[in-house]
Amino acid sequence: MTMKRMAGMQPYFFPYLGYWQLIDAVDCFVLFDEAQYIKQGWVNRNRVLKQGGGWQYIQVPVAKHSTKTMICEVLIAPDNDWQHRLLNKLAHYKAVAPHFAETIELVEACVRPGPERSIGALNARVVRLVCEALSIRSEIIVSSEHGFDYTDVAEAGDWALAHALQLGATEIINPLNGIALQTTDKLASHGIGLSALHPPTEVYAQGGESFEPALSIIDVMMFNGIAGTAKLLPKRFIAAHQREGVF
Repeated sequence: MTMKRMAGMQPYFFPYLGYWQLIDAVDCFVLFDEAQYIKQGWVNRNRVLKQGGGWQYIQVPVAKHSTKTMICEVLIAPDNDWQHRLLNKLAHYKAVAPHFAETIELVEACVRPGPERSIGALNARVVRLVCEALSIRSEIIVSSEHGFDYTDVAEAGDWALAHALQLGATEIINPLNGIALQTTDKLASHGIGLSALHPPTEVYAQGGESFEPALSIIDVMMFNGIAGTAKLLPKRFIAAHQREGVF
């Protein structure tokens, strides 16, 4: 049987480098937009450098919704100026980042007005366009569009198991800090392996005296370029599971 690696995460807004390394490490990646939207999480915002030092948020305004609303159902607020505000927060990079022009062109393509009404749909566009720019060839699957059967989901780790079984995956790759969600014995009983992706450790010149870690992929591309960022993707070591709970 051909090895088929799968991973899945909620659709975040311009997430950090490790998210893209995870996508690049697998054959298919599930954007799990049927998860509950968490306020003040990473679905509609992320962090970039702030002019003068430190970091600031960039974000997409979302409409009011109930606390149990799925990501795919959370609508973008009727605000015609949010893209302009977001791009203004990135304008200061022009003076310090060598790859401002190509990065801002990609960001503009990602956030320009389009048919997407929900934050999940917008983030799916962001993921696909950034993957294309970084030459990531993994298949992107939006869970709400795929029609997964969740009948047997009883605990947190079962969501990924349901995706893996229905996609014919033979291995699930998780970020190292998310491994605890999975039960290796249950996966093994279905013939599915589990591996961990170590978090990124790259430090790059950001034009200041100190380094702000784990910022949006926008920051990585501003200072490394799209081609340079693509070269950072395969550097993460995938640690094969050795025994229960140990990586």
